[in-house]
Amino acid sequence: MSNDEFRAAMSRLAAGVVLVTAREMPLDPEDPSAPLGEDVGMTATAFLSVSLDPPLVLVSLRNGSRMDDLLDEQPLWAVSVLSESQRHIAGRFAMKGRISDRLLFEDIPYVRGEVSGAPLVGGTLATLECRTEQRVTAGDHTLVIGRVLTAALPGDGGPLAYFKGKYRQLG
Repeated sequence: MSNDEFRAAMSRLAAGVVLVTAREMPLDPEDPSAPLGEDVGMTATAFLSVSLDPPLVLVSLRNGSRMDDLLDEQPLWAVSVLSESQRHIAGRFAMKGRISDRLLFEDIPYVRGEVSGAPLVGGTLATLECRTEQRVTAGDHTLVIGRVLTAALPGDGGPLAYFKGKYRQLG
């Protein structure tokens, strides 16, 4: 089986679309006047619920990606479940060779998670703040399992889905 055959088969599996976010650690945690770290965001479709008790979720990150490297150091992160009207956010944070994350967040309404400090996008269907419990290497990806610390339902509407290589709406 080729990579293309595998990719084509998996593209037939519809998936929800989320924005995974985290805040880099301050450059010098001991110095309160040191610059804060940058916010980082990544669109993901490989995200799922793992357990109800305790509440656990899983996100799959490409090995060596900026988010994989960051979550290896920063245990607190967040997830915003995107609505069908937020396709532009998904596309923006999925671009390869994109501009800095600071500029990507510039005109997107968000609040900071009280626990994680990570951006939680406004108008999403749900937001979660998580703490990494386990990291598992799986081929060219890392499976990051996080304990859900907070959950909120800031918006309503239909979900943004990903199917056959495109963002879609249900219905």
